[in-house]
Amino acid sequence: MAETTQQEPRNQEGRREGRGAPGGGGPGGGGREGRGGPHGGGREGRGDRGGGGGADRGRFDGPPEIDIEKLISDPLYLDNQAHGVVSRMRDMDSGTKSQLRRLYNAVRRAVRAPESERQQQFVMLRARLAYTIARHSLRSLDSLEKLLLQVTRKNEAKGYERFRDLFEAIVAYNE
Repeated sequence: MAETTQQEPRNQEGRREGRGAPGGGGPGGGGREGRGGPHGGGREGRGDRGGGGGADRGRFDGPPEIDIEKLISDPLYLDNQAHGVVSRMRDMDSGTKSQLRRLYNAVRRAVRAPESERQQQFVMLRARLAYTIARHSLRSLDSLEKLLLQVTRKNEAKGYERFRDLFEAIVAYNE
């Protein structure tokens, strides 16, 4: 009758899942699995945790993706997404208003670029945004980087303008 009913779940290799040893191991090394940082295992490891095990420890699994079509067609969606990004920034990041403003000014310049150069300007803007996110640990802006990729691939003036409007709303709500 020394039987216990509560055991930690085991993965396919027979190792315990859940909390690992401090400093932890795993595919990303250093216990950084699923964080998506520049050296920490990438974004692939997020879905393999099983049962949302990271949520109870205050971990952040990534921002929800912003839908470009809804952003173009629905002004309230744009407003809600701007509020969501600002809320995540306040909860997670220590980004300054001046960093955000510099990025917004770059967005405005890219939108004003001649049509033949606009896509290239947005490609470079995405690189700048990715650098800023990594350099200053602004993980709350990951959804903007993903959206910027969608906008650049779509390569339509309306998409570029809506991205600018979203960024403008984020700057305004962050004041």
